[in-house]
Amino acid sequence: METKITIPALQKMKRDGRKIVGVVAWDYQIAQIADRAGVDLISVGDSVGVNLWGHATDTEVTVDEMLICCKAVRRGAKRALVSCDVPNGPGHAGAEAVVNAAVRLAKEGGADMVKVLGDPGVVEAIVRAGVPVFAEFHGEKLAADKLVEEAKRLEDAGASVLDFRHSGPVAGPAVVRAVSIPVIGGLGGGPWLDGRVRLAHTAIGYAAKWIDAKTETYGNAAKLSFDAFRALIDDVRSGRQIRGG
Repeated sequence: METKITIPALQKMKRDGRKIVGVVAWDYQIAQIADRAGVDLISVGDSVGVNLWGHATDTEVTVDEMLICCKAVRRGAKRALVSCDVPNGPGHAGAEAVVNAAVRLAKEGGADMVKVLGDPGVVEAIVRAGVPVFAEFHGEKLAADKLVEEAKRLEDAGASVLDFRHSGPVAGPAVVRAVSIPVIGGLGGGPWLDGRVRLAHTAIGYAAKWIDAKTETYGNAAKLSFDAFRALIDDVRSGRQIRGG
């Protein structure tokens, strides 16, 4: 088995100029497949509510639900580093609630680090509690120099990795140069960052929308599944033995 990915290993990848590859996943099977393929990071996102469970927003997901997902991914990921989102709920209850949630996700869920929106005070409190932090911040409305300042504040607060959303080709490289910790991007990232995170279900074309989608991705599990179900229906209705036992 390959050596397990650690936070120092990700930081070395940045220093060596080797891009970090992450996926967002929520279940044991996808975690196993992504881990075996060689991704460096699996992020257990609170986007599970919208993308897997059909919620209207991410805000409905609870810490207990995130623990279920985090434990499942942890069982499947033997090599990749596992990060788990602290969902929105604890944030409305104050910093102490966020810290308590972070500790639960690390201790009970097995997360190697937790992801939170980039409040330096909250980041510092979680790090003091002994949990590494993947700090998320967004670049849509701020100038590059302000984003560099924000990234430095998060690094100074103890963040181990940054998720720079909507970084852009100007602010993105500037932030990468300004901090020593890895800067990777989920939504709206780009090749100018230290790495990328992609929703696993988007990479494999899993959602129902991909049955008819024209957009190119790395696979189309939805269309494959649709065709398989149609073939199963046809076999059963025709009185034939079904495949696979």
